[in-house]
Amino acid sequence: MPHPLRTRSFRLLFIGRSLSMLGDAAIPAALTLAVYLATGSTGALALVLACAMVPKLLLLPLGGVVGDRFNARTVALTTDLVRCASQLFVGAELLSGTPALWQIAVAEAIGGAAGAFAMPTVSPLIRGTVAESGLLRANSLMAVVSSATRIGGPTVAGALVLTAGPGWAFVLDGASFAVSAALLSAIHVRHVPIARSSVLSDLKEGWSEVRGRDWYWTSLIAHSVWNGAAAVLMTLGPALFIHHLGGKGMWLAFLQTGAVGLLLGSLLAGRARPRRPVPTANLGLALYALPLCLLAAHSPAVVAIAAYGLSQAGLGYLNPVWETAVQSAVPAHALARVTSYDWLLSLGAMPLGYALAPLAASAWGAELPLAAAGVAVGAACLATAAIPGVRRFTAPSDKVTRTTGTPA
Repeated sequence: MPHPLRTRSFRLLFIGRSLSMLGDAAIPAALTLAVYLATGSTGALALVLACAMVPKLLLLPLGGVVGDRFNARTVALTTDLVRCASQLFVGAELLSGTPALWQIAVAEAIGGAAGAFAMPTVSPLIRGTVAESGLLRANSLMAVVSSATRIGGPTVAGALVLTAGPGWAFVLDGASFAVSAALLSAIHVRHVPIARSSVLSDLKEGWSEVRGRDWYWTSLIAHSVWNGAAAVLMTLGPALFIHHLGGKGMWLAFLQTGAVGLLLGSLLAGRARPRRPVPTANLGLALYALPLCLLAAHSPAVVAIAAYGLSQAGLGYLNPVWETAVQSAVPAHALARVTSYDWLLSLGAMPLGYALAPLAASAWGAELPLAAAGVAVGAACLATAAIPGVRRFTAPSDKVTRTTGTPA
Protein backbone atom coordinates (compact mmCIF):
# COMPACT_ATOMS: atom_id res chain seq x y z
CA MET A 1 0.00 0.00 0.00
CA PRO A 2 1.74 3.23 -1.10
CA HIS A 3 1.88 5.98 1.50
CA PRO A 4 -0.53 8.85 0.65
CA LEU A 5 2.28 11.41 0.95
CA ARG A 6 4.00 9.77 -2.03
CA THR A 7 1.13 11.09 -4.15
CA ARG A 8 2.01 14.61 -5.30
CA SER A 9 -1.51 16.02 -5.19
CA PHE A 10 -2.18 14.79 -1.66
CA ARG A 11 1.26 15.89 -0.51
CA LEU A 12 0.60 19.46 -1.65
CA LEU A 13 -2.91 19.34 -0.17
CA PHE A 14 -1.49 18.07 3.12
CA ILE A 15 1.10 20.85 3.33
CA GLY A 16 -1.47 23.54 2.51
CA ARG A 17 -4.07 22.25 4.95
CA SER A 18 -1.43 21.87 7.69
CA LEU A 19 -0.37 25.50 7.35
CA SER A 20 -3.94 26.80 7.32
CA MET A 21 -4.86 24.64 10.34
CA LEU A 22 -1.92 26.05 12.28
CA GLY A 23 -2.97 29.59 11.42
CA ASP A 24 -6.58 28.87 12.33
CA ALA A 25 -5.57 27.31 15.66
CA ALA A 26 -3.93 30.57 16.70
CA ILE A 27 -7.01 32.68 15.90
CA PRO A 28 -9.47 31.86 18.76
CA ALA A 29 -7.07 32.98 21.50
CA ALA A 30 -5.89 36.00 19.50
CA LEU A 31 -9.42 37.06 18.58
CA THR A 32 -10.82 36.86 22.09
CA LEU A 33 -7.88 38.78 23.54
CA ALA A 34 -7.85 41.37 20.76
CA VAL A 35 -11.56 42.17 20.90
CA TYR A 36 -11.74 42.21 24.68
CA LEU A 37 -8.63 44.38 25.03
CA ALA A 38 -9.92 46.78 22.38
CA THR A 39 -13.45 47.10 23.77
CA GLY A 40 -13.38 45.84 27.37
CA SER A 41 -16.77 44.28 26.67
CA THR A 42 -17.76 40.61 26.75
CA GLY A 43 -20.87 41.61 24.78
CA ALA A 44 -18.70 42.91 21.95
CA LEU A 45 -16.75 39.67 21.98
CA ALA A 46 -19.98 37.65 21.82
CA LEU A 47 -21.11 39.76 18.86
CA VAL A 48 -17.92 39.09 16.89
CA LEU A 49 -18.03 35.37 17.67
CA ALA A 50 -21.68 35.21 16.62
CA CYS A 51 -20.90 37.02 13.37
CA ALA A 52 -18.36 34.32 12.56
CA MET A 53 -20.62 31.39 13.52
CA VAL A 54 -24.12 32.34 12.31
CA PRO A 55 -23.32 32.73 8.56
CA LYS A 56 -21.43 29.44 8.70
CA LEU A 57 -24.44 27.59 10.11
CA LEU A 58 -26.91 29.21 7.71
CA LEU A 59 -24.84 28.57 4.58
CA LEU A 60 -23.45 25.08 5.28
CA PRO A 61 -26.14 23.18 3.27
CA LEU A 62 -25.62 25.54 0.32
CA GLY A 63 -21.87 25.00 0.69
CA GLY A 64 -22.46 21.27 0.29
CA VAL A 65 -24.39 21.84 -2.95
CA VAL A 66 -21.62 24.04 -4.36
CA GLY A 67 -18.99 21.50 -3.31
CA ASP A 68 -20.75 18.76 -5.30
CA ARG A 69 -21.60 20.91 -8.34
CA PHE A 70 -18.07 22.21 -8.84
CA ASN A 71 -14.65 20.71 -8.39
CA ALA A 72 -13.72 20.75 -4.70
CA ARG A 73 -10.32 22.19 -5.63
CA THR A 74 -11.90 25.25 -7.25
CA VAL A 75 -14.24 25.87 -4.31
CA ALA A 76 -11.50 25.40 -1.71
CA LEU A 77 -9.08 27.65 -3.60
CA THR A 78 -11.69 30.42 -3.85
CA THR A 79 -12.63 30.22 -0.19
CA ASP A 80 -8.96 30.24 0.82
CA LEU A 81 -8.50 33.52 -1.06
CA VAL A 82 -11.61 35.02 0.57
CA ARG A 83 -10.49 33.97 4.04
CA CYS A 84 -6.98 35.25 3.30
CA ALA A 85 -8.41 38.68 2.52
CA SER A 86 -10.72 38.75 5.56
CA GLN A 87 -7.99 37.73 8.01
CA LEU A 88 -5.46 40.17 6.55
CA PHE A 89 -8.08 42.92 6.88
CA VAL A 90 -8.68 42.09 10.56
CA GLY A 91 -4.92 42.00 11.12
CA ALA A 92 -4.51 45.42 9.52
CA GLU A 93 -7.36 46.80 11.64
CA LEU A 94 -5.74 45.55 14.84
CA LEU A 95 -2.28 46.74 13.85
CA SER A 96 -3.65 50.23 13.09
CA GLY A 97 -4.13 50.80 16.82
CA THR A 98 -7.73 52.03 16.42
CA PRO A 99 -9.71 48.97 15.30
CA ALA A 100 -13.38 49.44 14.45
CA LEU A 101 -15.53 46.73 15.99
CA TRP A 102 -18.12 46.71 13.20
CA GLN A 103 -15.46 46.26 10.54
CA ILE A 104 -13.93 43.32 12.40
CA ALA A 105 -17.40 41.82 12.83
CA VAL A 106 -18.14 42.15 9.10
CA ALA A 107 -14.78 40.64 8.16
CA GLU A 108 -15.35 37.70 10.50
CA ALA A 109 -18.85 37.21 9.05
CA ILE A 110 -17.36 37.07 5.54
CA GLY A 111 -14.75 34.59 6.74
CA GLY A 112 -17.43 32.50 8.43
CA ALA A 113 -19.51 32.46 5.24
CA ALA A 114 -16.44 31.33 3.26
CA GLY A 115 -15.89 28.61 5.86
CA ALA A 116 -19.39 27.27 5.15
CA PHE A 117 -18.31 26.57 1.57
CA ALA A 118 -14.82 25.35 2.51
CA MET A 119 -15.71 22.79 5.17
CA PRO A 120 -17.74 20.43 2.91
CA THR A 121 -14.81 20.30 0.45
CA VAL A 122 -12.41 18.58 2.88
CA SER A 123 -13.66 15.03 2.30
CA PRO A 124 -13.96 15.43 -1.51
CA LEU A 125 -10.42 16.83 -1.61
CA ILE A 126 -9.00 13.84 0.23
CA ARG A 127 -11.08 11.34 -1.70
CA GLY A 128 -10.14 13.02 -4.97
CA THR A 129 -6.38 12.87 -4.34
CA VAL A 130 -5.93 9.50 -2.58
CA ALA A 131 -6.66 5.92 -3.66
CA GLU A 132 -9.29 4.17 -1.53
CA SER A 133 -6.67 1.92 0.04
CA GLY A 134 -4.95 5.00 1.50
CA LEU A 135 -8.00 6.89 2.78
CA LEU A 136 -7.68 5.88 6.44
CA ARG A 137 -3.99 6.73 6.54
CA ALA A 138 -4.62 10.06 4.78
CA ASN A 139 -7.45 10.97 7.17
CA SER A 140 -5.28 9.96 10.11
CA LEU A 141 -2.48 12.24 8.88
CA MET A 142 -4.91 15.14 8.64
CA ALA A 143 -6.26 14.37 12.12
CA VAL A 144 -2.75 14.20 13.59
CA VAL A 145 -1.92 17.63 12.19
CA SER A 146 -5.24 19.02 13.45
CA SER A 147 -4.52 17.62 16.92
CA ALA A 148 -0.96 18.94 16.92
CA THR A 149 -2.08 22.42 15.91
CA ARG A 150 -4.53 22.47 18.81
CA ILE A 151 -1.51 22.06 21.07
CA GLY A 152 0.76 24.47 19.22
CA GLY A 153 -1.78 27.02 18.00
CA PRO A 154 -2.49 28.69 21.38
CA THR A 155 1.27 28.80 22.03
CA VAL A 156 1.87 30.58 18.73
CA ALA A 157 -1.01 32.96 19.48
CA GLY A 158 0.31 33.67 22.96
CA ALA A 159 3.80 34.39 21.68
CA LEU A 160 2.49 36.75 18.99
CA VAL A 161 0.07 38.53 21.34
CA LEU A 162 2.71 39.08 24.01
CA THR A 163 5.48 40.18 21.64
CA ALA A 164 4.15 41.69 18.43
CA GLY A 165 0.42 42.06 19.15
CA PRO A 166 -2.68 40.00 18.23
CA GLY A 167 -2.92 41.55 14.77
CA TRP A 168 0.06 39.51 13.62
CA ALA A 169 -1.78 36.27 14.40
CA PHE A 170 -4.36 37.27 11.79
CA VAL A 171 -1.63 38.23 9.34
CA LEU A 172 -0.11 34.78 9.86
CA ASP A 173 -3.47 33.11 9.29
CA GLY A 174 -4.08 35.15 6.15
CA ALA A 175 -0.65 34.23 4.82
CA SER A 176 -1.32 30.53 5.51
CA PHE A 177 -4.50 30.71 3.41
CA ALA A 178 -2.54 32.38 0.59
CA VAL A 179 0.02 29.56 0.59
CA SER A 180 -2.76 26.97 0.74
CA ALA A 181 -4.46 28.55 -2.29
CA ALA A 182 -1.19 28.54 -4.22
CA LEU A 183 -0.66 24.84 -3.47
CA LEU A 184 -4.25 23.99 -4.40
CA SER A 185 -3.74 25.64 -7.78
CA ALA A 186 -0.99 23.10 -8.51
CA ILE A 187 -2.89 19.87 -7.73
CA HIS A 188 -5.36 17.69 -9.57
CA VAL A 189 -8.54 16.51 -7.80
CA ARG A 190 -10.82 13.87 -9.28
CA HIS A 191 -14.37 15.14 -9.60
CA VAL A 192 -17.67 13.44 -10.45
CA PRO A 193 -20.00 16.16 -11.81
CA ILE A 194 -23.69 16.07 -10.96
CA ALA A 195 -26.61 16.81 -13.24
CA ARG A 196 -27.65 20.45 -12.98
CA SER A 197 -30.95 21.03 -11.22
CA SER A 198 -32.40 23.51 -8.75
CA VAL A 199 -30.63 24.17 -5.46
CA LEU A 200 -33.67 22.85 -3.60
CA SER A 201 -33.53 19.59 -5.57
CA ASP A 202 -29.83 19.24 -4.78
CA LEU A 203 -30.50 19.83 -1.09
CA LYS A 204 -33.25 17.23 -1.08
CA GLU A 205 -31.01 14.72 -2.85
CA GLY A 206 -28.28 15.28 -0.29
CA TRP A 207 -30.74 14.80 2.56
CA SER A 208 -32.01 11.61 0.92
CA GLU A 209 -28.45 10.28 0.93
CA VAL A 210 -28.30 11.00 4.67
CA ARG A 211 -31.74 9.63 5.49
CA GLY A 212 -31.20 6.44 3.49
CA ARG A 213 -28.27 5.33 5.68
CA ASP A 214 -29.35 4.46 9.22
CA TRP A 215 -25.72 4.04 10.31
CA TYR A 216 -25.06 7.63 9.23
CA TRP A 217 -27.97 9.63 10.58
CA THR A 218 -28.09 7.80 13.92
CA SER A 219 -24.37 8.40 14.35
CA LEU A 220 -24.91 12.07 13.48
CA ILE A 221 -27.40 12.33 16.34
CA ALA A 222 -24.83 10.85 18.71
CA HIS A 223 -22.11 13.17 17.42
CA SER A 224 -24.43 16.15 17.79
CA VAL A 225 -25.15 15.19 21.41
CA TRP A 226 -21.39 14.94 21.95
CA ASN A 227 -20.88 18.49 20.65
CA GLY A 228 -23.65 19.80 22.89
CA ALA A 229 -22.07 18.05 25.87
CA ALA A 230 -18.66 19.49 24.95
CA ALA A 231 -20.20 22.97 24.97
CA VAL A 232 -21.56 22.31 28.47
CA LEU A 233 -18.13 21.26 29.70
CA MET A 234 -16.35 24.22 28.09
CA THR A 235 -18.90 26.59 29.62
CA LEU A 236 -18.93 25.25 33.18
CA GLY A 237 -15.46 23.71 33.40
CA PRO A 238 -13.33 26.86 33.86
CA ALA A 239 -15.28 28.14 36.88
CA LEU A 240 -15.36 24.67 38.42
CA PHE A 241 -11.59 24.28 38.18
CA ILE A 242 -10.78 27.83 39.23
CA HIS A 243 -12.94 27.74 42.36
CA HIS A 244 -12.85 24.08 43.44
CA LEU A 245 -10.20 22.04 41.62
CA GLY A 246 -6.91 23.86 41.91
CA GLY A 247 -7.21 27.04 39.89
CA LYS A 248 -6.29 28.17 36.38
CA GLY A 249 -3.22 25.98 36.20
CA MET A 250 -5.28 22.82 36.65
CA TRP A 251 -7.76 23.95 33.99
CA LEU A 252 -4.92 24.50 31.54
CA ALA A 253 -3.55 21.06 32.45
CA PHE A 254 -7.01 19.65 31.77
CA LEU A 255 -7.08 21.21 28.29
CA GLN A 256 -3.52 20.26 27.41
CA THR A 257 -4.05 16.66 28.52
CA GLY A 258 -7.08 16.56 26.26
CA ALA A 259 -5.02 17.89 23.35
CA VAL A 260 -2.38 15.21 23.91
CA GLY A 261 -5.07 12.53 24.11
CA LEU A 262 -6.56 13.80 20.85
CA LEU A 263 -3.17 13.48 19.17
CA LEU A 264 -2.60 9.95 20.48
CA GLY A 265 -6.05 8.86 19.34
CA SER A 266 -5.38 10.21 15.86
CA LEU A 267 -2.09 8.31 15.72
CA LEU A 268 -3.84 5.12 16.83
CA ALA A 269 -6.46 5.48 14.09
CA GLY A 270 -3.75 5.36 11.45
CA ARG A 271 -2.55 1.99 12.80
CA ALA A 272 -5.81 0.28 13.70
CA ARG A 273 -7.95 -1.58 11.18
CA PRO A 274 -11.25 -2.26 12.98
CA ARG A 275 -13.55 -4.63 11.12
CA ARG A 276 -16.58 -2.71 12.44
CA PRO A 277 -15.33 0.90 12.28
CA VAL A 278 -18.55 2.80 13.00
CA PRO A 279 -19.61 1.08 16.24
CA THR A 280 -15.99 0.95 17.41
CA ALA A 281 -15.53 4.68 16.86
CA ASN A 282 -18.86 5.56 18.48
CA LEU A 283 -18.01 3.46 21.53
CA GLY A 284 -14.77 5.41 21.83
CA LEU A 285 -16.73 8.65 21.65
CA ALA A 286 -18.90 7.47 24.55
CA LEU A 287 -15.84 7.84 26.80
CA TYR A 288 -16.66 11.56 26.98
CA ALA A 289 -19.23 10.65 29.61
CA LEU A 290 -16.38 9.87 32.04
CA PRO A 291 -14.98 13.36 32.69
CA LEU A 292 -18.46 14.91 32.73
CA CYS A 293 -19.76 12.48 35.36
CA LEU A 294 -16.55 12.59 37.38
CA LEU A 295 -16.67 16.39 37.54
CA ALA A 296 -20.33 16.23 38.54
CA ALA A 297 -19.38 13.81 41.34
CA HIS A 298 -16.57 16.11 42.61
CA SER A 299 -13.80 13.64 41.83
CA PRO A 300 -10.18 14.71 42.39
CA ALA A 301 -8.82 16.97 39.68
CA VAL A 302 -6.13 14.48 38.65
CA VAL A 303 -8.74 11.78 38.03
CA ALA A 304 -10.92 14.12 35.95
CA ILE A 305 -7.89 15.25 33.94
CA ALA A 306 -6.86 11.67 33.17
CA ALA A 307 -10.43 10.81 32.17
CA TYR A 308 -10.57 13.81 29.86
CA GLY A 309 -7.35 12.78 28.16
CA LEU A 310 -8.80 9.29 27.60
CA SER A 311 -12.06 10.69 26.26
CA GLN A 312 -10.23 12.97 23.82
CA ALA A 313 -8.22 9.98 22.62
CA GLY A 314 -11.60 8.46 21.75
CA LEU A 315 -12.45 11.58 19.74
CA GLY A 316 -9.07 11.55 18.02
CA TYR A 317 -9.65 7.92 17.04
CA LEU A 318 -13.19 8.58 15.79
CA ASN A 319 -12.44 11.47 13.45
CA PRO A 320 -10.29 9.73 10.80
CA VAL A 321 -12.15 6.41 11.12
CA TRP A 322 -15.48 8.17 10.61
CA GLU A 323 -14.21 10.27 7.70
CA THR A 324 -12.88 7.15 6.00
CA ALA A 325 -16.17 5.29 6.48
CA VAL A 326 -18.13 8.18 4.99
CA GLN A 327 -15.77 8.66 2.05
CA SER A 328 -15.91 4.96 1.20
CA ALA A 329 -19.69 4.56 1.50
CA VAL A 330 -21.16 7.81 0.14
CA PRO A 331 -21.17 8.36 -3.65
CA ALA A 332 -18.57 10.89 -4.75
CA HIS A 333 -21.19 13.11 -6.39
CA ALA A 334 -23.01 13.60 -3.05
CA LEU A 335 -20.10 13.63 -0.60
CA ALA A 336 -19.93 17.41 -0.04
CA ARG A 337 -23.68 17.67 0.62
CA VAL A 338 -23.67 14.71 3.00
CA THR A 339 -20.74 16.07 5.00
CA SER A 340 -22.32 19.53 5.11
CA TYR A 341 -25.26 18.06 7.04
CA ASP A 342 -22.74 16.42 9.37
CA TRP A 343 -21.11 19.78 10.07
CA LEU A 344 -24.48 21.51 10.41
CA LEU A 345 -25.79 19.14 13.09
CA SER A 346 -22.48 19.07 14.94
CA LEU A 347 -21.91 22.83 15.01
CA GLY A 348 -25.60 23.60 15.56
CA ALA A 349 -25.66 21.69 18.85
CA MET A 350 -22.90 23.77 20.40
CA PRO A 351 -24.80 27.09 20.75
CA LEU A 352 -27.57 25.15 22.47
CA GLY A 353 -25.09 23.78 25.00
CA TYR A 354 -23.55 27.23 25.51
CA ALA A 355 -26.99 28.73 26.18
CA LEU A 356 -28.49 26.02 28.40
CA ALA A 357 -25.47 25.20 30.57
CA PRO A 358 -25.28 28.49 32.52
CA LEU A 359 -29.06 28.64 32.91
CA ALA A 360 -29.20 25.12 34.34
CA ALA A 361 -26.17 25.75 36.55
CA SER A 362 -27.68 28.92 38.02
CA ALA A 363 -30.93 27.09 38.80
CA TRP A 364 -29.64 23.72 40.07
CA GLY A 365 -25.87 23.98 40.32
CA ALA A 366 -23.18 22.87 37.89
CA GLU A 367 -23.44 19.21 38.93
CA LEU A 368 -26.82 18.59 37.29
CA PRO A 369 -26.04 19.87 33.75
CA LEU A 370 -22.66 18.11 33.83
CA ALA A 371 -24.20 14.81 34.89
CA ALA A 372 -27.08 15.18 32.43
CA ALA A 373 -24.64 15.88 29.60
CA GLY A 374 -22.55 12.87 30.60
CA VAL A 375 -25.53 10.52 30.67
CA ALA A 376 -26.83 11.92 27.37
CA VAL A 377 -23.56 11.53 25.46
CA GLY A 378 -22.91 8.06 26.86
CA ALA A 379 -26.41 6.84 26.09
CA ALA A 380 -26.53 8.38 22.60
CA CYS A 381 -23.17 6.93 21.52
CA LEU A 382 -23.77 3.48 23.03
CA ALA A 383 -27.28 3.32 21.58
CA THR A 384 -25.92 3.45 18.04
CA ALA A 385 -24.68 -0.13 18.52
CA ALA A 386 -28.33 -1.25 18.53
CA ILE A 387 -28.89 0.04 14.98
CA PRO A 388 -28.68 -2.74 12.36
CA GLY A 389 -26.87 -0.57 9.83
CA VAL A 390 -24.23 0.41 12.39
CA ARG A 391 -23.56 -3.22 13.33
CA ARG A 392 -23.44 -4.35 9.69
CA PHE A 393 -21.14 -1.59 8.44
CA THR A 394 -17.73 -3.12 7.70
CA ALA A 395 -14.40 -1.61 6.79
CA PRO A 396 -13.91 -0.95 3.06
CA SER A 397 -11.04 -3.45 2.88
CA ASP A 398 -13.31 -6.18 4.30
CA LYS A 399 -15.96 -5.47 1.66
CA VAL A 400 -13.48 -5.65 -1.19
CA THR A 401 -11.75 -8.73 0.18
CA ARG A 402 -15.00 -10.67 0.30
CA THR A 403 -15.98 -9.71 -3.24
CA THR A 404 -12.70 -9.68 -5.15
CA GLY A 405 -10.18 -11.45 -2.95
CA THR A 406 -7.75 -8.50 -3.17
CA PRO A 407 -7.12 -5.72 -0.67
CA ALA A 408 -8.78 -2.34 -1.20
